[in-house]
Amino acid sequence: MNLGIGVSVALALAATASVGIIAVTTERPPIEGVQRGYRGTGMEQVYNPRTLAALNVANKVPISLPSLGTAGPRAGAVYKNVQVLGDISVGQFTRLMVSITNWVSPTQGCAYCHNTANMADDSLYTKVVSRRMLQMTQHLNIDWRSHVAETGVTCYTCHRGQPVPANIWFNGNGSDPTSGVTQAALGKNHPSTPAGIASLPTDPYTPFLEQANEIRVVSQTALPTGDRQSIKQTDWTYALMIHMSNSLGVNCSYCHNSRSFTDWSQSSPQRVNAWYGIRMVRDLNNTYLNPLRVNYPANRLGAQGDAPKVNCTTCHIGVYKPLFGVSMAKDFPELGGGPRP
Repeated sequence: MNLGIGVSVALALAATASVGIIAVTTERPPIEGVQRGYRGTGMEQVYNPRTLAALNVANKVPISLPSLGTAGPRAGAVYKNVQVLGDISVGQFTRLMVSITNWVSPTQGCAYCHNTANMADDSLYTKVVSRRMLQMTQHLNIDWRSHVAETGVTCYTCHRGQPVPANIWFNGNGSDPTSGVTQAALGKNHPSTPAGIASLPTDPYTPFLEQANEIRVVSQTALPTGDRQSIKQTDWTYALMIHMSNSLGVNCSYCHNSRSFTDWSQSSPQRVNAWYGIRMVRDLNNTYLNPLRVNYPANRLGAQGDAPKVNCTTCHIGVYKPLFGVSMAKDFPELGGGPRP
């Protein structure tokens, strides 16, 4: 083949491949824009009505059972082995247990966590885990109002009717299992779901949402001394930021002013909320979820033997506020929800 013709054919094939990629990764109209910041700053959110329709279904809020009141004997005095909710009334306790069944195991029923022949029995690991999850939910609603505010969370926020939340992660995972592309482990990054199918680090969760590594792109020093903001570390930061953007269904300018991404004084209030959110997730992973590793059977652990953990998607599931900001926690004060005392 003539060299010139060969080059032309190669370029044509490359152009064809590029067109194919663009056709797959871009969105067709209509697209809606919402200005959230000052004019001329590019702080605008772009939404696809078709995507929003699917998110509306995924974030539909179930109806809360009516309250049964706080009067009557305490649950701890009536039932055996009530270690977390013993101070609430039997009516509150029963309503919450039924609600949790609907939120977490509507198909499996009470037997998912309980030995129905002896409800006080702790032999099922799911009961031990769920007790700790109740404590975690109370901790979230009481101690992390800097992020969840008055909206709060319930078990449904993460579980959405499934025993295991759809969006959990393990150390080292993150590559897209649906890509259908065989990837060689050559020490390079591969397209990954957390990074928006971009060739950025595939696990931005471990260094930032479990460990407390510095999240930074721009160096704070003029000289290399003490400067750890390398290109590689910038890639890690970008991978985390894209994960957060995808998790909330927003652009970078939801938190940042595009004229100066680093300047807090020009950023939106949501950036502060995100700052607390990162630290909240670290707290949950290290205080509540990692220690449960010893309770899980092998099939519930990751490839490295670690427990399942949470990230931004676990609660947000594609929207800027979980369940579009509808508060379920206010109806369940026993979970720490409701107005601040």
